[in-house]
Parts: sequence; C-alpha cells; structure tokens
Amino acid sequence: MQTNLADFIKHTREGEEAEAILRACVHCGFCTATCPTYQLLGDELDGPRGRIYLIKQVLEGAPVTAKTQLHLDRCLTCRNCETTCPSGVKYGRLVDIGRKVVEERVERPLGERVKRKALIEGLTRKTVFGAALKAGQALRPLLSPAMQDKVPRRRNAGVWPSRAHARKMLVLEGCAQPAMAPNINAAAARVLDALGVQLIVASRAGCCGALRHHMTAQEAALEDMRRNIDAWWPYVEAAEVEAIVMTASGCGVTVKEYGHLLAHDAAYAEKARRISALTRDLSEVLVEFEGELAGWGAAKAHGRVAYHPPCTLQHGQQIRGKVEGILRAAGVDVVLCADSHLCCGSAGSYSLLQPELSLQLRDRKLASLQDTGAHMIVSANVGCSAHLQSGTGTPVMHWIELLDR
Repeated sequence: MQTNLADFIKHTREGEEAEAILRACVHCGFCTATCPTYQLLGDELDGPRGRIYLIKQVLEGAPVTAKTQLHLDRCLTCRNCETTCPSGVKYGRLVDIGRKVVEERVERPLGERVKRKALIEGLTRKTVFGAALKAGQALRPLLSPAMQDKVPRRRNAGVWPSRAHARKMLVLEGCAQPAMAPNINAAAARVLDALGVQLIVASRAGCCGALRHHMTAQEAALEDMRRNIDAWWPYVEAAEVEAIVMTASGCGVTVKEYGHLLAHDAAYAEKARRISALTRDLSEVLVEFEGELAGWGAAKAHGRVAYHPPCTLQHGQQIRGKVEGILRAAGVDVVLCADSHLCCGSAGSYSLLQPELSLQLRDRKLASLQDTGAHMIVSANVGCSAHLQSGTGTPVMHWIELLDR
C-alpha cells in the first residue's frame, strides 16, 4: 500500500510505525472473512480492510469525522484479522494509533466523554471498582435485568497457600479481577503450590494499562506500565522469580508488549523488554506439568466441558491448544465450539460502550457453545467469563478454577 503521510505525523515514532504497517497491507481482504463486526454488519468500513483505509486517509491529512470515529469504535480489537492476514499486518497497533489521532480531532458528545472517563478511572482503580461492585452486589435485586447481567455474584477466593517453594513466580493481581473473580488467582496459587511453585503478588502492581491504552488514554496507560515494572523489578533484579504469570489473557497480551510500547523511554526500555520476556500466560507455565496432571483424573466427573479461547490468547498472544492439552492431561473431556476463533463480544470495555453488537456476539457464541452439549464453559480471561455468564445458566469459570477443583 502506497502512503503519503501528512506533516503532523510524518517522521514521528508513531507515524513511522503506522507507515510500515500500512505498507505491509496488500488489500487481499482475507481479514474480512474472520472479522466479527463485518460478519454482523456487512459494511466494508466495519471490517479491517476498510478501517485500514480510513486510518490511512486520516494519517494522510483527510478530514476526520464522527463517522470515521464510529467505525473505529466498533472494532473489538480482537486481532482475529492478524491471525488470518498472510502479510503479517499488525492491525492492533495501527488501530490504536488511528484511534488516538481521531480522538484528538473529533470531540465526542458530553455524555460519551463522561461515560468514557468514568470507565477509564473506575475500572482501572482496584479500590474504586471493588467498592462499586460491592454496592452493586448489595443492590442487585433492585437493579434492572440488564444491569444485573453486568454485576456478577459475590465469590469467595478460598485459602491462598502459605508454603514456600524454591521455584517462585510473580502473578499480576490486576484491577477488576480481584473484585469480580478473586478465586482465579487463588486457584492458580493452589494448583501451582501442589506442583511445587510459589506464586507471589507484588502489592504495588495494579492495572496492566490495557483499558486506558485502547481507550486512547495512552500516556496514562504508560504510567500504569511503569508502575508495574517498578513493583516487579526488585524481584526480577534479584533473580527471585523465574516468570511473571498472567491469569487474565487480556492483561498478558499487554504486558508482553511493554517492551515495544516503552521502547522509546530511555529509563524503562530495557526493564520493559526484560519484563515482557519473563511474562507467561498461565497455560504456558502449566504445560510443563502435563505429566504430573495425568494423576488428577477425577476431573472426568465434571462431564463434558466447552472451552472458549479468548481473542487475547489465541490472536493476541498466538497461543492455541495449550489449555485444552492441560485439561485433557488432567482427564477433562474438553471440546471447542464451532467458530471458536470468533470473539464473544466482551473485549474489555467494548461490552459497555457497544452493548448492542456485544450482546449479538455473546448470544452467537453461547449458541455455539450450547451445541457442544457441554455442562460447563471455561475460558482464560475474566472479562470473557463474566460476559458469557451474563447470558446463560450454564456455569462459566476460568479453566484454572476447574483444575483447582
């Protein structure tokens, strides 16, 4: 693709990155076949190829309109198109750059600005989100059905293991997960404890930065990343830990990109690169123990289980097959549904900002999962699990919670 970037972005770090991505695109359109919003809406501008053209025009100085913003807003950033693309176009990075420029040029209505600001500040602050969720849970019977769907029931984390082991790993606590699903990290700690690995939480670490970054508050997102690096660095520098474990794939894909996102920061570039290199999805850690898990065959008692692979795992991190392999090693009858590569519609804040499209995608996904005949659904990201659970009576949980059981 030929490009002629406008002066405002030419020769900048983001401009050079965007230009390289644009020039890799060969207009083939393979990406449209696997784009969830294109499948729903049938509009070229609601598919990756059309959005790439829109971003190209914006970066070349064309007028930017609310319509441009709408088409970019509708993108889930599921990155399914990256898996499909034969040319290796890094669409996820391009759409982040394009959204930032559009956000600076198009003023949103006041209501939208207030809502987005509330999400950015409320969802990423652990104490604020936790207090709001507790209030919602207390008032749940009084809420509308739509609001009840957004408020998961209170869950108990259980006991965090106290044994020390020679093998140690950090785990990211995150921002929303401690309140929404505190059992996930505790379950991971218990499973790894049984396998001789100690999980450690660095208290100063918090939001991974994904939500702010994808909602164009990118400088604030970089501050989240620097704070996490500072929290983890003493453990890394002292060689106390061998990995940084991610139990939420949405966080994992972002932390693995710290090295790239902070490459321009002289004070943090090398630290960020090291942190990204140490980061592992939980499935990448547990695959080492498949032989030991073979003795955990009691999992068969749970019957057939359907696994929903989050987009941030299968497309963002390009990890496929590991979770299924781990569960099968433990004796679980695990299956994938038809079109398992497609997004469930959660996508971080997307389900709150684009509820109509999000619910359509959720219901499509649940119908496919139901067709498997499974009695339980497991996933690898707290957002996907909560989103799917809001539309079904079938139990939905993180796969590590099943293994913990």
